[in-house]
Amino acid sequence: MRGSLICSVLVWSSVTVGLAWSQAQMSMQKKADTLSHQSKATIEGLVRDIACPIQNIEATATHLSMKCLRSCARNGSPLVILTKDSELYLPISDKMPDTDQRQRLMPYLGKYVRATGTVFERKGAHAIAISDIHELKDVHLTIEDQ
Repeated sequence: MRGSLICSVLVWSSVTVGLAWSQAQMSMQKKADTLSHQSKATIEGLVRDIACPIQNIEATATHLSMKCLRSCARNGSPLVILTKDSELYLPISDKMPDTDQRQRLMPYLGKYVRATGTVFERKGAHAIAISDIHELKDVHLTIEDQ
């Protein structure tokens, strides 16, 4: 009788530990899924410096100050793609370690583009590893002080 009681306790202990481990694994996977996500996508938006749309709520994907944009870019402000719904996409490379994407975006500075690539999202931040980019010339931009 004592032997079967010990055996039952050991079996239940093993089952409990197994269930707890399984729950912990599922919880860690859920957390990883919500922290970072990647998918193939196409985005459209304005290539510009990051500072103005962060600090100035009036800055949009179709309304910009070229003088300010050029000045900020010239002084090293990171370049982003700002969409019409105010999402900011940071350009990254598709390699690790990451390589600078600034020179690739400079010809599109102040232009509305369509960029295709792998989009990464983490806790509200967006990045894109661009595989193709081209200007959309039919989008009307309101440009101040060219």
